Amino acid sequence: MSGVMKRMGMIFRAKANKALDRAEDPRETLDYSYQKQLELLQKVRRGVADVATSRKRLELQLNQLQGQSSKLEDQGRKALALGREDLAREALSRRSALQQQVSDLETQHQTLQGEEEKLTLAAQRLQAKVDAFRTKKETIKATYTAAQAQTRIGEAFSGISEEMGDVGMAIQRAEDKTAQLQARAGAIDELLASGALDDPTGMAKDDLTAELDRLSGGSDVELELQRMKAELAGGSAPKQAIEGGNGAGGQAASRAEQERPRFDKQ
Repeated sequence: MSGVMKRMGMIFRAKANKALDRAEDPRETLDYSYQKQLELLQKVRRGVADVATSRKRLELQLNQLQGQSSKLEDQGRKALALGREDLAREALSRRSALQQQVSDLETQHQTLQGEEEKLTLAAQRLQAKVDAFRTKKETIKATYTAAQAQTRIGEAFSGISEEMGDVGMAIQRAEDKTAQLQARAGAIDELLASGALDDPTGMAKDDLTAELDRLSGGSDVELELQRMKAELAGGSAPKQAIEGGNGAGGQAASRAEQERPRFDKQ
């Protein structure tokens, strides 16, 4: 069971790593790293400012204590000149205590000054590294962007990109559907022409019917054209032709009329 769990954990970590790798943008990672370096540089600068402030405060205290020490020394001289040796001794005793404080403050001042110099140097070095990283970051980002653009252009030209693949598939489906519809329309036309299928509208005709209609239509046009020519020529020849055409029918009618009385007489 433990082996199965370890395998599942490994598979999960592998898939998560792959998903993170797809989601990661090197440009964003570089920008984030640069932002963190700027924050670290800002902290170092604040540290330098804090140390410099402490050093300045010690310098003010030293100046103040040194001023008090000088004042006590002058007071001791004046008391000794006036014959007040006790006052002179007291002033020098206080001055000695102040001198001990001055000595301690000077030691602290030197220590702070050394820390300030170290932090200042570290801040300068860090600033140089941050500047160099920024230049390298921008170079890498520009190179990555150019490579990404070239890859997309190459994929578009080769047709292996996801977008172009979808477009190609859509075009292929449209062409297949168009060819299928054309084939179906052609098959239906052939079936209608052969009479295998009936046209419910009654408009479709087979080849023989269409040819007969064409010939009939052509004859009607020729007859109409001859009639119009005859009318323009005076109407004599067409009239004789018409009467001649009607003569056979008239003679047949006369014979029928002649035979009818005979039958009536008999």
